[in-house]
Amino acid sequence: MSGENQMLAKKLLEQLGGAENIESYTHCMTRLRVTPIDGSLVNKESLKKIDGVMGLVEQETLQIILGPGKVNKVTEEFGKLIEGSGGIDLKERAAQKKSELKEKNTTPFKMFLRRIASIFIPLIPALVASGLITGITKAIVQAGWLPAESQIATILSTIGGGLFAYLGILVGINAAKEFGGSPALGGLAGILIINPAVAGISLFGTELVPGRGGLIGVLFAAIFIAMVEKRVRRFIPQSLDIILTPTIALLITGIVTYIVFMPIGGIISDGITKGLLAVLDMGGIVAGFVLGATFLPLVVTGLHQGLTPVHLELINSIGDDPLLPILAMGGAGQVGAAFAIYMKTKKARLKRAIGGSLPSGMLGIGEPLIFGVTLPLGRPFLTACLGAGIGGAFQAYFNIATIAVGVSGLPLTFLVHAHQIVLYLIGLLIAYVAGFIFTYLVGFNDKMAGEFD
Repeated sequence: MSGENQMLAKKLLEQLGGAENIESYTHCMTRLRVTPIDGSLVNKESLKKIDGVMGLVEQETLQIILGPGKVNKVTEEFGKLIEGSGGIDLKERAAQKKSELKEKNTTPFKMFLRRIASIFIPLIPALVASGLITGITKAIVQAGWLPAESQIATILSTIGGGLFAYLGILVGINAAKEFGGSPALGGLAGILIINPAVAGISLFGTELVPGRGGLIGVLFAAIFIAMVEKRVRRFIPQSLDIILTPTIALLITGIVTYIVFMPIGGIISDGITKGLLAVLDMGGIVAGFVLGATFLPLVVTGLHQGLTPVHLELINSIGDDPLLPILAMGGAGQVGAAFAIYMKTKKARLKRAIGGSLPSGMLGIGEPLIFGVTLPLGRPFLTACLGAGIGGAFQAYFNIATIAVGVSGLPLTFLVHAHQIVLYLIGLLIAYVAGFIFTYLVGFNDKMAGEFD
């Protein structure tokens, strides 16, 4: 298996123009993200045809879809090949080229969402792990298999719930880093918001509430402290920088946070949660259909990660998240569409692509199916969206909600309220079936799959 990953990495590197054309690289859950120096040296069509590549996305970086698990191993081999090619200093090269990079096909709003996504993407493994442990523990307790007051239940709840109590610190660290500040000061910005000691402070006749403003307030404070730090540093002698710069930045940010960011963050977070709840309340199944059907296009752009703070804010404000089960139907509609294509097609290469991507799709990682199957084929992507809309309407009608944030698909079952698990699974099945029927009847024929010959 190691040799197979090494061979795939070698093929990728060849079509990317060789090691000398790689400025930087990294990976997320499903994608190898590469920044080439000269884009004209990249053979994109050949990249797409490499066995093991499920798709290609062009944004700030060139994103090669490899699938969960696989991407980690191939990236490791990819890095070894680059290191063995002559000791190329990627960090130095990235620093030299950073000023030359230009954003393509983007808008300020898209850029803002991508920066927010960059803050939360590194937290996804921790959110998934904590959410699953919390959800499974609550399900076991509510089923009566484990007493709530038992030591085992307490230990499991402590392990799973710790992240959510201190999430503001991690968000602050990542936000400061993303905006060019010191991660440690970003962590302090998060502490300013969640610190229980603020409960004794009263400003302008209003007593501060720990956590008021939620992650919105943390983002404001962390981004602000990064900006203050950079500006203060310009006027501080180098010999005093380590002492004065962080001290001044923290003091200014602390005052502004308690006077401005906590109240404004609270107003914004209340507006987001109340607004979404009002939409779901008034829109009902129509809102559920629209939200479910439009989620896959958001995944294609990569902007879906920008919704993570919204999910977390809903949980922080009202105790659960009615939005996530609806959006999770996007992946379910995709799975149904993939099953339909598998049943209808006679092309072996397409069947292999679907067979390799379906398990991860059912487990909530839909990008391999999107970029490797439905999106290249065209119409099946649209019928998958319709199937997702049907499932989203069902979830909205029954007000299904999760108690934590995690991966969608089948794993989300453990995060849904225990008394709603059966309903969530029925909705998931409905999305599978709807995506299958739409795609089987009108969404696919083998003439569409010429590139899989």
